[in-house]
Amino acid sequence: MLEEFGDDGKILAGGQSLMPLMNFRLAQPAHIIDINFIDGMDYARSDGGVIKIGCLARQSHLLENSIVRQHCPLLAEALSYVDYEQIRNRGTLCGSLAHADPAAELPAVLLALDGFVTVQNLRMKREIATRDFFQSCLTTSLSKDEMVLEASIPETPPEAGCSFMEFARRNGDFAIVGVAVLLAREQDRIADARIALTGVGDKPWRESGVDQMLVGQKVSTDLFAKVGTEIAARINPVADIHASESYRRSLASVLAGRALNDAWRKARNQK
Repeated sequence: MLEEFGDDGKILAGGQSLMPLMNFRLAQPAHIIDINFIDGMDYARSDGGVIKIGCLARQSHLLENSIVRQHCPLLAEALSYVDYEQIRNRGTLCGSLAHADPAAELPAVLLALDGFVTVQNLRMKREIATRDFFQSCLTTSLSKDEMVLEASIPETPPEAGCSFMEFARRNGDFAIVGVAVLLAREQDRIADARIALTGVGDKPWRESGVDQMLVGQKVSTDLFAKVGTEIAARINPVADIHASESYRRSLASVLAGRALNDAWRKARNQK
């Protein structure tokens, strides 16, 4: 059907992103392709150190899923910030990724964890790393005849700690700024670091140079403050009715410092 309809066709999974776009006349597809009747696409399972999540897995199911909570705690933390329970009961992880709202929580989490998505059309299936998947506001590398089948996330190592923090005007709103962090510990040093932000540009933000500032370092308050300052200098946020550019930079710096401290505390508590 996507092959036949092209740009006039849109996939409906949870509809929690598509329906608002249609209500505001930002999207007016001629054909809605409902995939909810397809059996077996609502899974979340561990497969060789990778968590695989089907395109119909609801956010509420993932939030309560023991595999997700144990092996991907950053995703579980971020899901608790996504809208409200009623929205999570219908919304899907893969739908949020395909929608690619630059203020959404879940794309930043997948980016921080080096996740990837599996997409398919009539002719081929391919895997796309999240760093290549998100292109700009509401724009991905999906072709018009492709749909997202699955999201895959490497399991978090047992010696790592994760933290997701955001600031929003009201609980459930999109974040003005959000920060996703993973820190892996080797004795008293940081063995691996991942930091991704949402709400600071036209797509989720991550720079390897910022991650590398932490790798191999002994933890200190000054180190985390320095990283927060560096993030504020490197991001390129835009001003809107919710926040100025300078306010978003300040939030990014403060939240990054808090999330780094929280992730390190959790890493130290791992046995």
